[in-house]
Amino acid sequence: MFYFVKQLVNGFASPLSVALLAAGAALVCSLLGKRRACRWLLVSSATWAYALSTPIVGSLLLGPLEQRYAALRDDTSLPQVGYVVVLGSYYDPTPTVPITAAIDEEGLVRTVEGLRLLRLLPGARLVVTGGGIAGSGHPAVGNARLARAFGVPDDALIVLESALDTAGEARDVAARLGPAPFLLVTSASHMPRAMVLMRRAGANPIAAPTGQQTRPDARFRWTELLPSSGGLRASERALHEYLGFAAITIGLGKPASGT
Repeated sequence: MFYFVKQLVNGFASPLSVALLAAGAALVCSLLGKRRACRWLLVSSATWAYALSTPIVGSLLLGPLEQRYAALRDDTSLPQVGYVVVLGSYYDPTPTVPITAAIDEEGLVRTVEGLRLLRLLPGARLVVTGGGIAGSGHPAVGNARLARAFGVPDDALIVLESALDTAGEARDVAARLGPAPFLLVTSASHMPRAMVLMRRAGANPIAAPTGQQTRPDARFRWTELLPSSGGLRASERALHEYLGFAAITIGLGKPASGT
């Protein structure tokens, strides 16, 4: 039940949903003859939708999350750990498309990065996580399929497919790996929250973020002031993570609570 509530909150917390709700409230105010409130809501709705659809605002929101942990670049000396853990994203299996089309973009980037790191750690095992509700694909299964397609043997794979969210993934990883250190691979914007939840669950992660969308040394371009789908996606992703941190702060989503 809590899982579906979180999905509902995330849906209504998206920038366009908030703007639509404000516009709906403005219509109600208009019908009630409250013109001043109607104007204020319409202006607020338009300003909110415009601002959070621009790349510059999306980058300002997403940047602090993505830059919290440094990436493990090709020239980085990796810690000698026995596991590489890749968190799930989304998987929609169908016989009409290849595995690379059944996994979403974030899941592909995470898995490929996990495979890259695995090749640099002889003897290490790949742990893939993420479950799904009844009738849906389990990201852990999809990522395991992709790993096998790239030659990872079954004895080097650990598939944890029961968790519906990051807190659940943290519990599963902690229960399976105990205090053993491991490289944690997830999207750079998701990494700060994932690290908090992993540590609270008793796991010992080492951040290996990937899928960075922002660049700290990027030069400003005037086109970043124009609304775009990319700017909207960046804002949505950032707001999702900030909401996740808010849930942790007020005591929701704790690994030990079974959320």
